Amino acid sequence: MKKLILNIEESKYRAFLSFIETLDYVSVSKNEDLPVWQQEEVKRRMDLVAKGEMKARTWDEARKDVFKK
Repeated sequence: MKKLILNIEESKYRAFLSFIETLDYVSVSKNEDLPVWQQEEVKRRMDLVAKGEMKARTWDEARKDVFKK
């Protein structure tokens, strides 16, 4: 199963949700917000990158570290 996150205009949300629920191959899950600590950590790291104190890297670069054997 694949997951997909969509941003829908507030005024169109109900209509979109009504439509998507008619599809038998789609299930709608409750909104899962990121924990506050995780949001704060992302902000902290983005601030460090903006100040030049931390270097960002591409997913391809990070993936090599994450999945190295």
